[in-house]
Amino acid sequence: MLDLVVKVVVNAAALLVAANVVPEFNLVFQTNKPEDWLGIGLIALVFALVNSYIKPIVKTLLLPIGILTMGLVAFVINALMLLGTAWIVGQVNQTSQITETVKIGFTIGGYPPHWSYEAIGCAVIAAIVVSIVSTILNIVFVPRKVVGL
Repeated sequence: MLDLVVKVVVNAAALLVAANVVPEFNLVFQTNKPEDWLGIGLIALVFALVNSYIKPIVKTLLLPIGILTMGLVAFVINALMLLGTAWIVGQVNQTSQITETVKIGFTIGGYPPHWSYEAIGCAVIAAIVVSIVSTILNIVFVPRKVVGL
C-alpha cells in the first residue's frame, strides 16, 4: 500500500513538472483548492495504474523492437502510456458524475479529442521529462531499492 502511495506522489510531482516544462502538456489546475489537488492525484493514480499493469505487457510485446533499437523504444512506450492516461481521463470526464465537483483536465498536444503529430511529439518529450523526474524522486524517496535491501 505504501509503495502505491509513493508511486502516486512521485507521478503527481513528475506530471506537474512536465506540465510546467513541456508546452501543450496541460493539467487543469485553476486554483489552489483541494479539489484541484484531488484531480491531479486522480490523474497520477491512473498513470501509476497504467504504468503498473499495462506497461509491462506492452514492453513484453515490443521486446524484439526494443532489442533492435537498443532500448530507445522505451521513450515511445512511455509516451503511449501518457497518451493512454489522457484517453482514460478524457473518458472519465465524459461519463462520470465526479467532474461536476472535481475538474479533471489532462491533454497532451490537444489529445483528447484531437489526434495529431503534435500530440505524439509532445507525449515523447513529456515522457522524457517524466522519466527523468520520477527516476530522481524514486532515488530520493526509495533509497532501499538503490541499495538492494
